[in-house]
Amino acid sequence: MKKILILLAAVAISLQLLGQERKITSTMNNDAQMKKFIDELMGKMTTEEKIGQLNLVSVGFDVTGPIVSQNVEEKIAKGNVGGVFNTFTPIAVRKLQEMAISKTRLKIPLLFGYDVIHGHRTIFPIPLGIAASWDLAAIEKSARVAGDEASADGLNWVFSPMVDIARDPRWGRIAEGAGEDTYLGSRIAQAMVRGYQGNGIGQNNTVLACVKHFALYGGALAGRDYNPVELSDRTMFQEYLPPYKAAIDAGASTVMTSFNDINGVPAAVNEWLIDDLLRKQWGFTGMVVTDYTALNELVAHGVAADEADAAAQALKAGNDMDMVGEVFLNNLNQHIKSGKASMEDLNAACRRILEAKYKLGLFQDPYRYVSDDRAKQVLFSKANRDVARDVARKSIVLLKNANNTLPLKTSGAIALIGPLAKNQRDMIGNWSGAGDWQQAVSVEQGIRNAQKGVTINYAKGANITDDKVLIQRLNAHGGNLEIDTRSAEDMIAEAVEVAKRSDVIVACVGESQGMTGEAASRADIGLPGRQLDLLKALKATGKPLVVVLMNGRPLTLPWEDQNADAIVETWFSGSEAGNAIADILFGSYNPSGKLPSTFPQHLGQVPLFYNHKTTGRPYGGDMLDKYKSRYLDVSNEPLYPFGFGLSYTTFTYAEVGLSATEISATDKLTVKCRVTNSGSRAGEEVVQLYVRDLVGSVTRPVKELKGFQKIMLQPGESKEVTFVLTNNDLAFYRRDMTFGTEPGKFHVFVGGNSRDVKRAEFTLK
Repeated sequence: MKKILILLAAVAISLQLLGQERKITSTMNNDAQMKKFIDELMGKMTTEEKIGQLNLVSVGFDVTGPIVSQNVEEKIAKGNVGGVFNTFTPIAVRKLQEMAISKTRLKIPLLFGYDVIHGHRTIFPIPLGIAASWDLAAIEKSARVAGDEASADGLNWVFSPMVDIARDPRWGRIAEGAGEDTYLGSRIAQAMVRGYQGNGIGQNNTVLACVKHFALYGGALAGRDYNPVELSDRTMFQEYLPPYKAAIDAGASTVMTSFNDINGVPAAVNEWLIDDLLRKQWGFTGMVVTDYTALNELVAHGVAADEADAAAQALKAGNDMDMVGEVFLNNLNQHIKSGKASMEDLNAACRRILEAKYKLGLFQDPYRYVSDDRAKQVLFSKANRDVARDVARKSIVLLKNANNTLPLKTSGAIALIGPLAKNQRDMIGNWSGAGDWQQAVSVEQGIRNAQKGVTINYAKGANITDDKVLIQRLNAHGGNLEIDTRSAEDMIAEAVEVAKRSDVIVACVGESQGMTGEAASRADIGLPGRQLDLLKALKATGKPLVVVLMNGRPLTLPWEDQNADAIVETWFSGSEAGNAIADILFGSYNPSGKLPSTFPQHLGQVPLFYNHKTTGRPYGGDMLDKYKSRYLDVSNEPLYPFGFGLSYTTFTYAEVGLSATEISATDKLTVKCRVTNSGSRAGEEVVQLYVRDLVGSVTRPVKELKGFQKIMLQPGESKEVTFVLTNNDLAFYRRDMTFGTEPGKFHVFVGGNSRDVKRAEFTLK
């Protein structure tokens, strides 16, 4: 019997190895076939046709930048276009694709891209909200649904995920990423790439993912969009670059360069960034596209004398496709003739674009992403909306719940108040692509859907803002702000009257979607307009006050934290926002979200993040201790720390156990902690692992996230959560900028957020 088992095992191993060999051989054959095909195609192409492949135009259903491409159909017919974005639907895509196939000499198909950021037709929570779920399976599923819908609507390329680390909440595009942490951001980047690209591009329900914005865009000075970035090499490599690398390692097919400069050289012409780091060091072989008119803007940056100069620099740096600006189209031909740009660089760029099209299967079938039947079956389907509702519930964070104010009772009268209570447009947030806000579920409708026995007494209470200049700015670019012309005092008085005849107040307040996202930085990140005055008046009624926040960034909420009975952070939750929020408010779903970004007490603390360095004069809490790193008028502490989020139950953490108190660099350290649901409801908890290196050749952060697990526990149930730390988890960029570990003492922390943790200690020999 033993001999038979050994024989079977040997056969199984042989079959496995054979399968791996076949897979490698198949890949090699596919690569060889692709090379042969593209070699033959490029051998037929003129210089002008090659340059045409480098041109990405914008036309169709959306405007996402300062200019719109002109004479697109004429340029497609001439072979001067390699890709189109902002055009979708099977009808519109087929029309342009047919033009490329029927009118051009070599019948090279077009790419079709779009800003599918957090859903296509079915809209999920904004990316910062999705990150708050800390649920990688749910995040990947959201991207899978988005990719499936986008591909059914004629698209084959999405400009997502955005993986920029952002630590300044004034920056509007913090809404578009995963927050402040390198480890969390890296894991989410990988999940998003897997979701978009599925089991491999080339299937008609997957799309090319585009990692952006390469690189460091989230470090913009003063939180002002498009501003320069000033980061040390160590901070760059240790904290900002890893999420891009993680996305590349996950197989991301394309990369988009950023608007900012790096060490004085804008990313779009940064040869070190694109050619050396991305291609040579990281081994990226895919396509690089600029951001919208980034090449034209090199003149304003002051690094190019004119657009002709910009074209030569950008091609040499390693860019493949020019988004909208047509700098390549208008200048490269003369540069090739004069020798200012090389044919070798042009051929390399053209080849990478053609390879992307080949891998998508467009040469085999240019219309494989054009199917009316698939579109009818997939777009905004009930199944996709159910996924969006579930992801939205997982993304909501309970910030305060004094005296168990929540869940709400399923009877009685609710005063539903606030400018966002009946709102649909803002529910789907910024960068909501092809989503139809008129199909979004408002909070009012969500409550009505959930609880037929509850009486809703409604008052708007306040406008989101009364600033006429701001309203004009926002509405000029799709803000859709509806302004009540009554005085603020009259609106507040009506809300107070409504509150007095109700049992509990649910105040839906926050930002409009136009106040976050690209070109939407804010110098003041408190509640805009008269919304805080409204909350103060409602508090004065003595009725329980539940604040439901909708926003795309961390806000300063000191009064709200002190005075509200409960605070729920819902971000902009997407198409199913109202239903998901009602699920949380009435307790049919127990909140489990955790903050991916620190909430400051005061704007003056910004930028504020959990994994900061200590100083030579750290503040210990003694208010009379003058010569320490502190403020005179506010503490150093955040209002809500990174990783924070409450539940309708409670979780108790036992002491942290380690497999050893001393390890060598080749050892793995097992970290264990028993977590118990000590409350009366079933709930999920995100168990977080942090590490601190106490002494290094360079200063080290006070904590670094190195692992997390989301677990479900029934009342009274316990689970021992296990993490494994490796040498790589303890490594950093040392004084000489080599990456590795150093011997010494380490602290290990396990807890439900970055502040409230249990600690153990070990030594690395």
